[in-house]
Amino acid sequence: MAEFFDALNDRHIAMITAQSVFFVATAAAKGRINLSPKGYDAFRVLSPNRVAYIDLGGSGNETHAHLAADGRITVMFCNFQQPALILRIYGSGRAVLPQDAGWDALAAQFTLMPGTRQIFDIAVESVQTSCGWGVPFMALEGERDTLKKAHRQSDPAQWEAKTAMRTSSIDGLPTRPTDRYIAGDEG
Repeated sequence: MAEFFDALNDRHIAMITAQSVFFVATAAAKGRINLSPKGYDAFRVLSPNRVAYIDLGGSGNETHAHLAADGRITVMFCNFQQPALILRIYGSGRAVLPQDAGWDALAAQFTLMPGTRQIFDIAVESVQTSCGWGVPFMALEGERDTLKKAHRQSDPAQWEAKTAMRTSSIDGLPTRPTDRYIAGDEG
């Protein structure tokens, strides 16, 4: 049975911390719904009512566009071990780019990775848990280094030029590009 909470509690935070993957869903009034899987050590609980995650440059920037247009975001975690549990965070978010006020304080919460493009800062509006009884048992074999490796091998000037041209989503919604290449602490 689903339960709703006004904020994250210690049990929720422990479950989130144990997960190696999470899913992010956003939408604007018109156009596609975006649903993206996320990995790496990219998610942080900043308080019971605030979470954030690092976003690396990839194939698009839909989350940024949707948050700028609408603000709504859902983050979902599935426990692939015991106990069976699904946890959803419903909230409103915003993209914080390296050139934005507040970047330094937010970035200090993470180990920045090669190709870090932005951090999504999310105000938690509600939390929902549900049984997860239909979610299979799965074990992590390891992280894929492919995305970080591609960013590490990028020429910073070319990366910045390519990123500067990405100013809209698949559906034509505007995005703001980052103004610099971040090699990351792992770089």
